[in-house]
Amino acid sequence: MRTPWDFTGTRALIAGAGGIGSAVAGALAEAGARVLVLDVDEAKLHRTTAEDAGPGSVDGLPADLTSADACRSAVADAAGLLGGIDVFVHAVGVNDRRPVLHTPDEVWERITAITLDSAFWLGRAVGAVMVPAGYGRIVYLSSVSGLLAHRDHSPYAAAKGGVNQLMRVMAREWASSGVTVNAVAPGYTETDLTREYLARPGMRASLEALVPAGRLGRPADLTGPVLFLASDEAAFVTGQVLYADGGRTLV
Repeated sequence: MRTPWDFTGTRALIAGAGGIGSAVAGALAEAGARVLVLDVDEAKLHRTTAEDAGPGSVDGLPADLTSADACRSAVADAAGLLGGIDVFVHAVGVNDRRPVLHTPDEVWERITAITLDSAFWLGRAVGAVMVPAGYGRIVYLSSVSGLLAHRDHSPYAAAKGGVNQLMRVMAREWASSGVTVNAVAPGYTETDLTREYLARPGMRASLEALVPAGRLGRPADLTGPVLFLASDEAAFVTGQVLYADGGRTLV
């Protein structure tokens, strides 16, 4: 992907080496950034860092992001390795599709811990680096599920709705310090998170029928919106959710 943005010298931290996180890491590196990716899955980290990074670089740091202490430690390590953090992208999330009445406590707790708690813990730790520095760009990967009432999505939808509001509060508190905080909300996107679900008979066609663009998203569809919000061109944009969904939220 060719981008109009120049991130030469930018120090970027990405949480999540899945499809979207990996694509964003590659796009930032291609635009010149020095990128560090956090993930508990070392195989995903290896795949992400093994790709051609262009003029920038992509390195990985194994990290379990399901506790406050681990998130603080990961951000401290990342800031030390990078020499600071200019851009932070949170691309961490899991789903488990069940009706509300069939969602056990442990499923709720796991999804909200990974998706929402890590967003707070990591964002707070990154903010503690960016606010004193007087500059920062934070972008959360949200979801149309944070707005729409999809069936069988209760923990995931609640977590992504929480991410949206968390982002807005951070944006208000940190705007005067030169730190912007925004979110990009994809529609259904073909990643490891959705592969099994999309493989069910008739599922892909039924979901495509809900999207005015007539197709599902791809990780590459998200890199442009994320890079825009991470760039200086978006210096006056903060507290916003940008829906990159092929028109899904229009219907």
